[in-house]
Amino acid sequence: MKMIALLRPVLAIAALSVFAAPSVVASDTTPPSAPSAPASNVQLVGQNPLFNRGMNAALAIYKNWVYIGNRTDSSSTCVGATGEPSGDSCPHPHPGILIVDVKNPSHPDIVGEIGPPYAGNLGITTRELRVWPDKKLLIVMNFRCSAVIHACKAGTDEQFPFDISFFDLRNPLQPKFLSRYVPTSAAGRKVKPHEMFLWTDVNDKNRALLYLSTPTIQKDPSIPNLIVVDISKVAQGGAVVEVAEGNWNNLYRGTDRADYPFVNQQKGVCGPYDCNLFVHSMGISADGLRAYLAMEAGQMLVLSTSDVQKATTPDHVISLNTGLITSPPDRPVWGQTPADANAVPDNCKKACANGHSAVKVPSRPLVLTTDEVYGTYTDPKFGCPWGWERLIDISDEGHPKILSQFAVAQDAQTFCGSASDDASTEQYTSYSVHNPTVLPNLAIMTWHSAGVQIVDISDAAHQVRGGSFSPTPLERVATEDPALTRGPSKVAMWSYPIIKDGLIYVVDVRNGLYILRYTGKHADDLGYIKFLEGNSNLGDADRLDGVYPPPK
Repeated sequence: MKMIALLRPVLAIAALSVFAAPSVVASDTTPPSAPSAPASNVQLVGQNPLFNRGMNAALAIYKNWVYIGNRTDSSSTCVGATGEPSGDSCPHPHPGILIVDVKNPSHPDIVGEIGPPYAGNLGITTRELRVWPDKKLLIVMNFRCSAVIHACKAGTDEQFPFDISFFDLRNPLQPKFLSRYVPTSAAGRKVKPHEMFLWTDVNDKNRALLYLSTPTIQKDPSIPNLIVVDISKVAQGGAVVEVAEGNWNNLYRGTDRADYPFVNQQKGVCGPYDCNLFVHSMGISADGLRAYLAMEAGQMLVLSTSDVQKATTPDHVISLNTGLITSPPDRPVWGQTPADANAVPDNCKKACANGHSAVKVPSRPLVLTTDEVYGTYTDPKFGCPWGWERLIDISDEGHPKILSQFAVAQDAQTFCGSASDDASTEQYTSYSVHNPTVLPNLAIMTWHSAGVQIVDISDAAHQVRGGSFSPTPLERVATEDPALTRGPSKVAMWSYPIIKDGLIYVVDVRNGLYILRYTGKHADDLGYIKFLEGNSNLGDADRLDGVYPPPK
């Protein structure tokens, strides 16, 4: 997902040849070329264009129903071929949360829509969804969407407020609104969420926590970059309870300088870390003892969450400010100059670190990270080279190391400025990795304009592509993504892939829902999966983290 103004942008997709580099320690360059597995091995099982609406967001699955949010709003803002969205003569159809019946995966069928006043509202996106199946609970993150990158009605957080909404799924076709929660810090400050991870307690099926990134570039430890809330009682009409919060910006070198975060705030001139140091998202270990923080300009940190895991009856909000296992001076470093965790980075011009996701590889001492980089429409510093994936060795959690990298051809420096990298590609496309779902041997990733990339990570030091899929774009959609699909590529694979009954469910921002079958090396590993997603520990996550390889 993208953030502008003080919080900077993200990335996109593509497919072609692959790159991988063993034992890379700290590199600002794309991995060198290496032999790759076949660039196919993926079958299309079923698809639905979702009314050709464009601007589709995350999906969540409950039994045989898929719920799909929307990146834009109910306005009629037009997206032209260039420039910022404007006008009011281009209605955004079906702006709510679509409900799709996937009982027959080869013919997914739209059977309903959650609309106003709970979804599909003016100025607000429903971009993050989860389901807690044991409680028949749909969880929806709502917040003000951007007039620039989402073609939404311009406004403020007061006009278009943020919250987490909860729905009862006892009737999956007609979800019943239960309540909403406005994330609020221990100091009483309303904090805008951006991404969330749903963690359920393996020892107590009635306990669940939401980890919420609440991105801020502020270094004040009382203004959280992450909060943790207990949602265990929501389905029974109870309240959401804050359990913990933390902010670690002040531990990075240079944040004590007078020019952090701004050299000149009035003119918007950024100081160290390019006004881009914050928690973008986080992955949580299946046992709940660790959080893996994806820091936009700060790469990746490992955080102890053992106190949170144990806090079954919290009587106070736990401070996570002293819980880092990886201190910023000991973090793995990429995308900054100098490539030294103890140095204050220069303001980057290209190849900036733009940490997006950090997901633990089940049962292995590895974390997979992704960087998201959009085109120059969002920031002139962005564009080629876009962001790619890294495997981080966390055998020593206090000193994680980059073990290997994987990128597609369009992420290579040689692509930048080539005949294929024209001005429109640079401005309105992104060949950047976005969201991963990871098994012990395979990483399944949406890669914006590069479609879906499936990477064999069984030899973690030498990653190779196992398969890929890029959809045939729809001829036209109601609303093009202003930042991702106005260039030559009309593909923008975006969501965390969900594996259900061995099949892969993904959403393309522009083109809709896709259900895929992987047939390459380690395909049998998916056959054992009833449910797995990269942003929760539901389904097979606990089993996978304790059993490697999957049982025969």
